[in-house]
Parts: sequence; C-alpha cells; structure tokens
Amino acid sequence: MTLSAAQRRWGWGAAGVLLVLAFWGGWLWRHPAVDAVELQSAPLVRSLQFSARVATLSRVEIGSTITGRVQAVLVEEGARVRRGDVLLRLESDELTAALTQAAAAERQAAARLAGLRSTGRTAAQAALAQTEATVRAARAELTRTEQLVAQGFVSASRLDEARRTLEVAQAQQTSARAQTRANEESGSDLVQARAQLAVAQATTQAAQARLAQTTLLAPADAQVLLREVEPGQIVQPGKALLGLALAGPTQIVAPVDERFLDQLQTGQVARVVADAFAGQPLAARVLSIAPSVDAQRGAIEVKLALDAPAPAFLREDMTVSVEVDTARRDVALVLPLAALRAMLPDGSAVVMVSEEGLARSRPVKLGLRTIDAAEVLDGLVEGELVLIGGSPGPDDRVRLRRVPWQPGQPLAPGAGAPDAGAALTNAMGR
Repeated sequence: MTLSAAQRRWGWGAAGVLLVLAFWGGWLWRHPAVDAVELQSAPLVRSLQFSARVATLSRVEIGSTITGRVQAVLVEEGARVRRGDVLLRLESDELTAALTQAAAAERQAAARLAGLRSTGRTAAQAALAQTEATVRAARAELTRTEQLVAQGFVSASRLDEARRTLEVAQAQQTSARAQTRANEESGSDLVQARAQLAVAQATTQAAQARLAQTTLLAPADAQVLLREVEPGQIVQPGKALLGLALAGPTQIVAPVDERFLDQLQTGQVARVVADAFAGQPLAARVLSIAPSVDAQRGAIEVKLALDAPAPAFLREDMTVSVEVDTARRDVALVLPLAALRAMLPDGSAVVMVSEEGLARSRPVKLGLRTIDAAEVLDGLVEGELVLIGGSPGPDDRVRLRRVPWQPGQPLAPGAGAPDAGAALTNAMGR
C-alpha cells in the first residue's frame, strides 16, 4: 500500500519533532537544573535555644530545733505568708511550766538582792553600832576595874573577867564591821546575790527561748512550696518540715552545654516560653553565668532575669524554653549554609556561583553563623547567584532554578536536591 503525500509530510514532521525532542532531552541530561539563591543583604541574628526551669531568688527549709509533738500546722502548700506569720506549733505545756518555775526563781533572787540592799544593810549597820557601844562600855569597865584592883578594893580575878568581856565585845565589833562591808554594793553578799539573780535571769531567758522554739515563724515574705508534717507527728531537729520560696525576683536557671560558652554574655536579650502558655512569651536578659563548669554534666549554669514581673502562671521549678540572641547584624550579606561546598584550613569556605551559565568555584570569607545561614565578609557581592544543589564540576554549564530564601526561613521543599534528570544520569553512571 502506498502512502499519500499528506501522510508522508505528517511522518516527516513527526520525525522532526521527535528529533528535536531527543536533542533537547539530551541537552537536558547533559545540563541538569541546579537550585540557586540570589545573594542579598538582610538582618542576621544568631540565637541559642535550651531548656530551663523557673526558680525564685532563694529557697529555705523550715524545721524544728527541738524534739516535740506537732500541735497544729497552719499553712498549706501554695499558701503565701508574710514575715512573722505562724507556720507551725508544737505542744508546749512542759516548757510553759519550766518558764513559770524559772520566772519564780528569778523573782526570789531579785527579792533577796533588794532585801540585802535595804533591811539587810540597815540591820548590819545597827549591829555594828551596838557592838561599838558594847566595846566602849567594856573598855570603860576595864579601866575602872584596874583602878579598883590597884586600890585593893577588888581581887585580880575581877580584872581578868573585865578583860575577857572587852575581848568578846571587840570580836563582835569586828564581825559587825565585816557584815556591814559585805552589804555594801561591792561587798561579797551583794555580789553573790547579783550573781544568783543573773543566773536566774539567764534560766528564765533560756526557758523563754525554748518555749519560743515551739512556734515556727516565717522568716520573710514567702510562698509555701512543700509541707511534710501533720498534727500529732513527733518531729526532731534536723528534719525539714516546710519548704519556702522567699519573695523576690523570679529567675530562669538553665544548665547550658559548655560548648556554647563563648556565645553567652551577661545582658543578652532572651525570650522565655512555657510550653503550656506558648502564646505568652516573656522578655528576659542573661543575668549571670556561673564561674565554674559542672564536670559531670559538662554544663555551665546560666541565670536569666525577666524584664517584667513574673506572671501568675509561672510556677516554681516549671520547665520553660529559652532562646537567647547571642549575636546580631542589622545588615549583612547572607547566604544559606547549604551553599557551602567545603571548608578551607584558614576558616574560609568554598561555594559555587553561576557566571554566564557556567559553574565557578569561589572561596569566601565568613563571619557570623547561625543554624542555617552565614555572613559573607569577602568573596561575593550582592546579587550573585550561589548554587545550593546538584554536584556540578568547575566550568560545567548549568541550568539555574532560582529558589526564594530569607535568613531564618527554611529553604523551599526539595531545594538543593538534584532534579530527576540529574538523578537518572547519576544512576546510569553507577
């Protein structure tokens, strides 16, 4: 069967189309499409993210300093207390009785001292005056007796009796004088009485102190975090009964891997987010960096302070996420890290750019780096097309497929991956 002219023309046309498609397909196989981004200036912020916990400035544990039975616990967990509020009471009947006894002993000692200073001193002075009069009378009697003996009116034995009477009176006078001196302010009786009063006062103060220890008071404005005691329980010194978070600035505390220590500085801006309240981020700043590293964890403690008063939803020991801005460039020439082909010993990197449709290798000097981008300091200019996909060799002709990208935003899905033609070519090459 012979073909008509129209059929022959159609056949030649189809063959031409197939030939063109084959040529174009071959060209596409030899020149795969490569993703590229246009180098542009943009703000660049490097941040560090880690988990942290909420902590107040200071936490204290409250316990009893004496052994006793709990009479009442006056606070619950979560309660806020003021300085001096009663938190817990122990049974105190025995200590109250001891204080009453000590107070009575103190009053007795005070009364004795007052008596020595008043009636005791008066009686001693009166006794001294009486003995002095007795001595004068005995001395006068001795003088008369001596005269009568000399005149022979009385015997010598009468003289001996008068002398003994004088000696007794003089001894009584010496004793009265000693008693009078003892009743003076610097005398031994008053010194002893004052010492006994001091002992009684100290005993009373000790009894008061022990009685006061049966009542546990809040040391400052605080919130009760922990209650581990109930009425009727026997408590002993050294056991924590209540845990308090003292009122003060709320801090965010985090153990940060020591590898990032060079990025952290006090005063850096941060954002704090609680997982349960993700829509309410909190502004914060790095407050302090610990001077030492935890050797077991390889971490360093970093504390952050909130810029505003802590909201009510922040709870003690709550876990939060923190993002700290560790470096910032308001304007920088930025390229994605996916564009880096190799790193050089001097710290620079190698990228590939498109020059007149050909792939060219170019060393670049980098500055600030983030998790997905790097600052270009030298080697590239704004507007150049940097290849981020495929594996073209130097001077290979490439077809560019521009990919939109902004610092801090992920590359479009599939960006940087070879196209189907390149993948098939590579498969055939293997």
